Amino acid sequence: MDILETDSRYRRKSLASVRNTVSKLLPFFMAVCIYFVLWIPLSEPGLYNAFIKCLPIVSLQFYVLIHSIGVCKISFYAQKIYLGLIFSAAGDICLVWPEYFQLGMVMFGLAHIMYTIAFGFHPLNLRIFIFIALLCGGFYSVTFSYLSGPFVYMVAGYTMLIGTMTWRALSRVNLASHTFSWTCVSAALGSIFFIISDCVLAIDKFCFPVFNSREVIMSTYYGAQMLIALSIPDLSRDNFMWKSK
Repeated sequence: MDILETDSRYRRKSLASVRNTVSKLLPFFMAVCIYFVLWIPLSEPGLYNAFIKCLPIVSLQFYVLIHSIGVCKISFYAQKIYLGLIFSAAGDICLVWPEYFQLGMVMFGLAHIMYTIAFGFHPLNLRIFIFIALLCGGFYSVTFSYLSGPFVYMVAGYTMLIGTMTWRALSRVNLASHTFSWTCVSAALGSIFFIISDCVLAIDKFCFPVFNSREVIMSTYYGAQMLIALSIPDLSRDNFMWKSK
């Protein structure tokens, strides 16, 4: 009876948390809808285009701030995710103008560094490291022949950074543990979406045109950032937590 009662309380608390989170994300969803409805042509770079493009990321910055204010604490993890979102917004602005593409890569590289620091390096999980390293190495070897100039080195460096971020996000997930947390799963899914978005972007820019590339890139990108931002709340008392007691 105690177990059933505990489970019932957990479900009510989880439902309330979901509703609260969705309400805080409404500005983000509205900003994403505005971006896809307006669908400003890439051939028209300008401040208005840059504003509309980075508005969803700015909305996620406010989500992190609102959550931190609500719990009266800005954790180290939240600080790094917030900084990652700031660098991401800067990268979005840079990519509006083709001549600032390299600077945009630098901004997103810094964002991945912030996310990696937030995710930490424990546990290491070398099996995931080897898998991601092989995946990134294979991708770079495929795109290498299409690269020239500074992109030969910049794409290599960026691939290592996003690969490291994905490795650290995936390493935090332990489905078999009683400390299983949906926040870790959210960050892991976000990292996967991020790497899909950037792979499509790289292929479309350096290799060959990808059908509906912009739709794929931006939908997976915004989804990735949202999932990473959703890893802010401390939901460690999760589905399996009560079973450890």
